[in-house]
Amino acid sequence: MLMGVPDPLYNWWAPTFEHEMELSMPSLAQMNGSLHIHNFYIGKLKAKQEQLFETDPDLAQLLDNVAEVLSEHVVTLADEIAEREYEE
Repeated sequence: MLMGVPDPLYNWWAPTFEHEMELSMPSLAQMNGSLHIHNFYIGKLKAKQEQLFETDPDLAQLLDNVAEVLSEHVVTLADEIAEREYEE
């Protein structure tokens, strides 16, 4: 190990290909759960953003930006769920 970097010949920490595939293919239930969590936090961010708009507009804008990114993820995730449901 050189300066904290693992030796590439000793990749015990590296996931196997099969494990990577399992991680990249969430179940439909997991995807729906993630969609609900995204929507929950978008609501929380929007509510807090409204509270902070007058007192801290920079933080309010940051929260709005984060909510926007999550909203984009929701659209993508909803499309993936619809596609997966159609395939099943």
